[in-house]
Amino acid sequence: MNTNLLTKDLLSALGSVSDLKILDMPSDRTKFSRDFFDYSPVLRKKLEGCCADLVVRPQTVRAVASVAEICHRHGLPLTLRGAGTGNYGQCVPLLDGIVMTMDALKQIRDFNTVTGEVTVEPGCLLGDLDKYLSSKGRQLRLLPSTWRSASIGGFIAGGSGGIGSVRWGFLRDPGHLLGVEVITVEGKPRKLSLDALAAEALNHAYGTNGIITALTLATTSKVNWQEVAIDSADWSLIVNLMQRCSKAAVELHLCSLLESKIVQNIPSWSGSFNGMHRLLLLVSPDGLSTIERLATSAGASFRHLGAEKDLRGSGLRELTWNHTTLHMRAMDPEWTYLQMLLPEPELEAMKNIKSQWGDDLLWHLESVRQQGAQRLAALPIVRWRGDELLEQLINQCRDIGAIIFNPHVITVEDGGLGVVDGDQVEAKQRYDPKGILNPGKLKGWSK
Repeated sequence: MNTNLLTKDLLSALGSVSDLKILDMPSDRTKFSRDFFDYSPVLRKKLEGCCADLVVRPQTVRAVASVAEICHRHGLPLTLRGAGTGNYGQCVPLLDGIVMTMDALKQIRDFNTVTGEVTVEPGCLLGDLDKYLSSKGRQLRLLPSTWRSASIGGFIAGGSGGIGSVRWGFLRDPGHLLGVEVITVEGKPRKLSLDALAAEALNHAYGTNGIITALTLATTSKVNWQEVAIDSADWSLIVNLMQRCSKAAVELHLCSLLESKIVQNIPSWSGSFNGMHRLLLLVSPDGLSTIERLATSAGASFRHLGAEKDLRGSGLRELTWNHTTLHMRAMDPEWTYLQMLLPEPELEAMKNIKSQWGDDLLWHLESVRQQGAQRLAALPIVRWRGDELLEQLINQCRDIGAIIFNPHVITVEDGGLGVVDGDQVEAKQRYDPKGILNPGKLKGWSK
């Protein structure tokens, strides 16, 4: 514990805040200073020793504002945390200080029966929110594969897309986040209600530029999704089929493709391993016949696995996106991964990369909508062979036109498009002028 930071005055001030629980046990400080950054051997080396000096859990928005005021007065780093299911060290305190876990702020404040818009506090778990919306005939548009345990605030602040991206694109696309309530970190913290335009700067900003205490989100009509698995031994054929399915006039919630050597090593919820590549889909009931026709006409094997239900962790969702990496690492922790948007033509790009890396790189593809067009995102499973070879692979992918979303870096910008977002920096200037929120994660902040 950094006793230089935790003065008697500061501890006394925090202790006087009503509706604030203080967690100072070493086990708590360690637990709440971590996420799943060990997916990356690079981040593991950089972040392993980072640990909060203190963890606080506010029970009310008023308590959040009190913590913000105290940290501002003492110049103490303040890092926000959701459920800790991220993979990039979003909630890891680089400069120690205080970690504020938002999990007690979990109320669903409002649901608009006309528009389907929902206003919810950041600590609400996505699984709980999805269950609530289901009772209203609605569902969330986008979800991470960790949807059963992730929080909505953590997803908005640290995520980018996931299940649903085949139809709805990414979280920062206009129309998903419709507004936020935010607490500023100032001498006298303000509680502000930001509209959709002003809220954009806090979307996927790792909690570096404002404390979100409520979010208003768009939802969509509930669909009785059907699980489908399609197999083929021909990689080119099944990639083309994936593209045809994602562009067909059917409603999809998921369209994920796994190379055969991945299928061999993940749970058999989608069927036993038969040596083939596997396409996994969540499709609306009225789209089943079309998907089956596309698959059989291409010579692929079609299986309807039944209606998606609450399968207690054994549904298709848990085989895709970052859960694919999770399962592969459970088999062998030497696996890591990359994230990219493949250039067109995708098959040629994949062939180029695969020819040089062989089975040290296994393809995992996700169909996504990017700026209105269907594209293939890749989350390849990569055998860890050291920093130098990883950098070589990243550069090779960039050289052939892939857009890399690097999961082995710390800052918001380096993990995204690699450029500073002026709106995010300006928001930090307005809402966190001392720069104490999650310091070190926003590259464009130079103070």
